[in-house]
Amino acid sequence: MPDVVIVVDMLRGFLEQGNPLYCGDSARRIIPHVQRLLEQEIARGSKVFYLADRHDPDDAEFKMFPPHCVAGTAEAELIPELASYPGETIPKNRYSGFFGTPLEEKLEALRPGKVIVCGVCTNICVLHTVSDARNRNYEVEIPVDCVASFDPAAHRFALEHMEKVLGAKLTRVAKAEVAAPRFEVDPSVLSGETADIYFLRAVEILKREGINPLATMEVFSSRAGLLCGMHEVHALLDQILPKDNREVWSLSEGDTFEEKEVVLRITAPYQSYGAYETAYLGMLSQCSGWATAARECVEAAQGIPVISFGARHLHPTVAGLFDYAAVVGGCTGCSSVAGARLAGMTATGTIPHALIIAMGDTVSATLAFDKHMPSDVPRIALVDTFKDEPEESVIVAQAMQGRLQGVRLDTPSERGGVTADLVKETRARLDLAGFKEVKIFVSGGLSAERIRYFIDQRAPVDAFGVGSYISGAKPIDFTADIHQVDGQPVAKRGRIPGITPNARLKRVM
Repeated sequence: MPDVVIVVDMLRGFLEQGNPLYCGDSARRIIPHVQRLLEQEIARGSKVFYLADRHDPDDAEFKMFPPHCVAGTAEAELIPELASYPGETIPKNRYSGFFGTPLEEKLEALRPGKVIVCGVCTNICVLHTVSDARNRNYEVEIPVDCVASFDPAAHRFALEHMEKVLGAKLTRVAKAEVAAPRFEVDPSVLSGETADIYFLRAVEILKREGINPLATMEVFSSRAGLLCGMHEVHALLDQILPKDNREVWSLSEGDTFEEKEVVLRITAPYQSYGAYETAYLGMLSQCSGWATAARECVEAAQGIPVISFGARHLHPTVAGLFDYAAVVGGCTGCSSVAGARLAGMTATGTIPHALIIAMGDTVSATLAFDKHMPSDVPRIALVDTFKDEPEESVIVAQAMQGRLQGVRLDTPSERGGVTADLVKETRARLDLAGFKEVKIFVSGGLSAERIRYFIDQRAPVDAFGVGSYISGAKPIDFTADIHQVDGQPVAKRGRIPGITPNARLKRVM
């Protein structure tokens, strides 16, 4: 059975500036994700329906909303970015795509395995269409990065309602594109120094007893999250498992996983990997915790870039792994050189307070930065050291004579931290001074909740820098259990013997 994708109201009237019901920049940011969704689903043979608002000039809906998407006008047209994707357009004049349209009979004819709903607005037409689909017993998925609304709080409420009340499944299309790094396994890991002693003793006993069964080990999680650390686990297993007698299946780096879902399955002589359980569980646990926290911030930001600034909160030997995990979680950049190297990108940073204080003022420090740094390094000034942030933003922009690309607000908690009003004032004063191109970067004590505050207040933030919320994330517990020995199902009490089915696993060795 083919699946069905329902694209809701991705129309010029909602997605292009200047129209009375323009849904805002957050809606524009979902366009590339919807494109990716369509490319993936069309390649799989899914059927696409475009629900399109088409109103009469005197439609009753215009008593609540300004006239919009009147039939025959440009507002009622599909946005150009989606025009080349095949699919059938179904006009509608109410919130639900099922009301007064042929959608229901078309779905009945197709009998889809699931219905994927995307588009705008999350809390209006998407919500009502999903509700009617669930009331007709269709399995519904909603890619959270493919829906948007002009009202951030209502957007979040609708997602929660569709998941927890209507029973729809929230998914994600976009996956961080991180090139597989080449991990060098630390000698202390290979030697067993980092292992729990009881694993070393178990392997020693088995060797002395001459017992080395072909054992299948399965690894599963204690809670849902975003998988990270698997590339490093693969590097470890590739070194320790016999190449002529091994089979490894796993989820991929950056995949989401559910509670208790098997993410890794190893079949090999037990002595070859028994001492390394501590290592591969730890690799997955810590990195997945960081990546999951990063994803929370990225989702809260609704398409606004999030950069990892948390390396300073960790021991330097793991700073690179941390920043790499943050990028896997969706951060568009990271501050440490080691993390950027693992993620295949250039480290991101602005100007520290120390440089400004050492040079005596922000303008001098910014001009020196501009003078000595390569041209490909963004010119972003830190503007909260000595003067009022909006005032200093304008002063630095004037001194840079068109070369300033952005300002960073990092107001300390002693002065109330960065607020939405401060961001709005800074934006307004830069615009009035003729510096509309200068972006505003916010950092300092940010969390997913704090990012949502800026979004809800419609603060014109162009990027967020997040540190301790990601670096201090709780690790995700992973557990490893033997489920098969020499081909025979077995398990400890409380677990089900034998291989646990998971069609999402891919063989990697």
